[in-house]
Amino acid sequence: MGGIVDFEVRLPRARAAVHRMHRESGVPVEAIREITHTDEFPVLGEAERSWRLAAEAARALLGRTAARPGDVRQVIFAGSAEWDVPFWSPAAKVAAELGIDDAHCFEVANFCNAGTVATRIALDRLAGGGDGYALVLIADRLGQLVDYADPASKELFNFGDAAAAVLLSGRDAAFEVLHTAMRTDPSWADYYYGEQRDGRLVIRRGPHRPGLADAYVDNFTRLVEETLNAVGGKRDDVAHFLINQGDRRMHERLLRELGLSQDRSVFNYDRLGHMGGADTLIALDGLRERRALRRGDLILLATSAMGFSWGVTALEYTR
Repeated sequence: MGGIVDFEVRLPRARAAVHRMHRESGVPVEAIREITHTDEFPVLGEAERSWRLAAEAARALLGRTAARPGDVRQVIFAGSAEWDVPFWSPAAKVAAELGIDDAHCFEVANFCNAGTVATRIALDRLAGGGDGYALVLIADRLGQLVDYADPASKELFNFGDAAAAVLLSGRDAAFEVLHTAMRTDPSWADYYYGEQRDGRLVIRRGPHRPGLADAYVDNFTRLVEETLNAVGGKRDDVAHFLINQGDRRMHERLLRELGLSQDRSVFNYDRLGHMGGADTLIALDGLRERRALRRGDLILLATSAMGFSWGVTALEYTR
């Protein structure tokens, strides 16, 4: 089936600070810390662009692998479709920066589940007879879309920014993709939406509706079971369960529901916010840096997104 040859993560230089959120929103500092779990985390600054961050990650990635720009057949930019420039292709822009001139470049929008979707599309095309490599770029500018002056948006105050570049191939993968399962619950489609305010786009939440945390747990549990059944595994076989870093309480609850100990997951809440679709790759990169991966490890990446969509991807570490 193929999988991930290698990947690279980049963080922006600017920071979002809890005390600024408090000043602008009037929400008590401790109430904000209950959401962020840290006093500051990386976000794109006014002069920083998500496509440039993705290009930096991709340049470093190609520089340390055998893939040449001419070997890349697909460049897919994955995110929310709120790109740095309206009506524009960040995938093509990054390809131009890297000298990739013989690839199909396009975007996939599924919010923080978009990287999972893009990876599935790229691997399906490679399995269909495509040669060479695919480059998936996961980046967004969610931190710039949060309105800190709106107390009703405080659940979004942990939104940060990051970029990841993922090199995929139909062979010689360090992380073989065994299976991917995804689904959307469209009944939540209008719970979050964008609104133009004071010359910029900001995220707004609709009227409060209970049950979203339950939906997260129920959908993730369902997709984990579907994925494990597909690969012939059991919950005890999961070496690492990595999830989007959106809500620590939901993260901990999901692990309890699945019967997985916290040491089988990664918690970066003490230093990072929800870094968009790059969350699971940041966690995986941390495991790699700590040499915590073993050949044959079964790794589940659990991603979720506004809309609301959920996805679970099973990887096998082959090195």
